[in-house]
Amino acid sequence: MSSPRPGTAGATRTCPHCKTTILESAAVCPACKHHLRFDPNAGAAASNTITPLRVEGSIRHPADGGAWEYCVVLSIRNDRGDEIKREVVGVGAMQPNEQRTFTLAVEVNPTAGKGGKRSTRH
Repeated sequence: MSSPRPGTAGATRTCPHCKTTILESAAVCPACKHHLRFDPNAGAAASNTITPLRVEGSIRHPADGGAWEYCVVLSIRNDRGDEIKREVVGVGAMQPNEQRTFTLAVEVNPTAGKGGKRSTRH
């Protein structure tokens, strides 16, 4: 997987606060929610964000038995089915009668005037 050049759709950088890889175009880090630069149109950009995919589910450990360990794995595949990213995003344990809720959301922001080119690389 190669990275797009700076200034193109899909280009990334590192959040100076939490060190997460984020889109170069982001004015607010989606992970830690810190503002990264002044953007007078930040409110308008936030209203342009759509969430075409949101999945939420819960698991509850039954009252009997020992602890459960869990590992949350995120996998992203392209249109050919090739895995382009696989990452463990969290691990933990649950004791009897504990519950965990997991949410996956994909947020999409239209890019502003970059010539309308669509990258099929990612």
